[in-house]
Amino acid sequence: MDEQKKDDLEQQEQTPQVEVKPAGQFIQMKPFKFIMLMFFTILITAGLTIFALTFGEKKVVEVKVPIERAEFTKLYEAFDMLKSKYYKDIEDEKVVDGAINGMFDALDDPYSDFMVKDEAEKFNTGLSSSFQGIGAEIQERNGFITVVSPIKNSPAEKAGLLPKDIILTVDGKSIQGFSASEAVALIRGEKGTPVKLTVKRGENAEPIQLTIVRDDIPVETVYGEMLDGDIAHIQITSFSEQTADELEKILAEYEGKGMKGIVMDLRQNPGGYLDAALEISNLFVAEGKPIVQVQEKDEEPAIKNAIGGKKYNLPVTVLVDSGSASASEILAAALSESVGAKIVGETSFGKGTVQNVTPLKDGSNLKFTTGKWLTPKGNWINEKGIEPDVKVPYPSYASLPFLDASFEMKEGLQSEAVKAAEEMLEVLGYEPGKVDGVFDQYTERAVKKLQAASKLEETGVLTGETTYTLMDAIRTKMKSDDPQLLKAKELLTGGKE
Repeated sequence: MDEQKKDDLEQQEQTPQVEVKPAGQFIQMKPFKFIMLMFFTILITAGLTIFALTFGEKKVVEVKVPIERAEFTKLYEAFDMLKSKYYKDIEDEKVVDGAINGMFDALDDPYSDFMVKDEAEKFNTGLSSSFQGIGAEIQERNGFITVVSPIKNSPAEKAGLLPKDIILTVDGKSIQGFSASEAVALIRGEKGTPVKLTVKRGENAEPIQLTIVRDDIPVETVYGEMLDGDIAHIQITSFSEQTADELEKILAEYEGKGMKGIVMDLRQNPGGYLDAALEISNLFVAEGKPIVQVQEKDEEPAIKNAIGGKKYNLPVTVLVDSGSASASEILAAALSESVGAKIVGETSFGKGTVQNVTPLKDGSNLKFTTGKWLTPKGNWINEKGIEPDVKVPYPSYASLPFLDASFEMKEGLQSEAVKAAEEMLEVLGYEPGKVDGVFDQYTERAVKKLQAASKLEETGVLTGETTYTLMDAIRTKMKSDDPQLLKAKELLTGGKE
C-alpha cells in the first residue's frame, strides 16, 4: 500500500500542472466599418497635428495661403517675409490697407482712391447730408492737395479760399503726397473747432497761415433770385441727392412770377452725383436729344438721351469758371450743345471721367474711375475744360491773397500783405495812396476811414475785426459788380431791362 502511495506521488510530480485562464472577449466588425474607423482616426490625428504646429507657441511650419493667381505670388511672399522677419510685430490690417492704397496710387488717377472705414463714412456724408468741416471740395494733383472749389456760404468761402489754392499743411502737418480722402480726414472736424492751414496761391506767392473755424455745411445746394427784366439767376453749388428737387421748386416759383429767362450759375460748383446732373438737364433738353455720352472700358459710348416730362423752353445762359467741375460740366455741355445756351465766364476745371464707389464688407470704400463721359457731340473735356463762348475774367482784386487777421499791420511795415491790403482799400474807394506795399500815413488814414464806416474803433491799425471787415467788403463788392453775371444777363435781354 505504501508502494502504491509512492507510485501515485511520483506520478503526480512527473505530470505538469497547466493553469487554465478564462476565455477572452472578441469584437466582431465588418471590413467596411473597420476601414472607415481607421480613416477618421487618421484624419483627426492629422488635424490636431496641423493645429498644434500652426497655432502653437513655437511654429514649426509656416502655412501659406494657396495662390491661385500667379500675379499675387510676389504680394504673398512680401507679406509672409514681413510677418516672419520684420523686427517687430506688424498690424495685418494696416499692412493690407497699405497694399491696397499702393494699388490705387499706381493708377496715377486723382479720382480713384481707397478709403478706410472712417474716411468712407466722411465721404458718404459729404453728398447726401450735412456735415461738419470747412466746406471745400479738394483733390490731389501732382502730389499736392488742391482746392477745386469752396462751398457757398461755407467757412472756406468766407475765409477766402479759391479754386487752385494749394493746401500745404493741416495743423502744422505736411499733407504733400496725401490722397484727397486722407486730407479730408484731417481737415474735417466738429463744429466750432479751429483748423490751421498753410495755403499757397500762385507760383511765387508766399504761403500764408490761415485759421478756419469748422461749422455745419448746409445741405441746401440751390439758390435763386429774380433779377431785373424777369431774369432768374439760379446758382447750383453742388449736385446732391436733393438738388434736382430743390431746383424744380425754385423754377416753379419763378415761372409763376413771369420768368422770361434763366442764368444758370455753376461757378465754383465741384460736381457731385451724375444722376442729379441728368435730372436737371432733362428739364431743359428736348425729349430724344442727347444729354451726355458715357464710355466704359472696351465699349462704345452709351448715349443718354432726354426723356419726357416738364420742360422749360426759355432762353438760358450758363456761368462757369475754373471751379466748375464734373457734373457741372456735364450740365453746362448739355445746355450748350443740345439747347444752344451760351457759356459765359472762364474755362471750366476739366474733369471728364466717371467714378463708382463700391463698399467693402469692413466698411471701407473703393472709389475708382469706371469710364469717361463725353459731351452730346462726343467731345472729351478732360484736363481741358469747357471754353466759354464769351470769356469774362474775374476782376483782378478777386484773386488777391488772404489777409491774416491775427497779424497786425501798422505804419512803418512793408510787405506783400500790406500791398494786397492797399489794393483792397483802393478798390473800395478809401484812397490809401500809392500801392507799393509800404504802410504809410496814407494807408493808416484809409484804414481809419474803413473803421469809421464800419463803426469800429479808429486805430488806423489793420488787424482782427478790421481785417475781416475789409475782406467781407471786397466779397460784397465783387457780388454787386459781378461782370460775368452782368454779361450773362445781357445776352438774355439784349442789353434791355
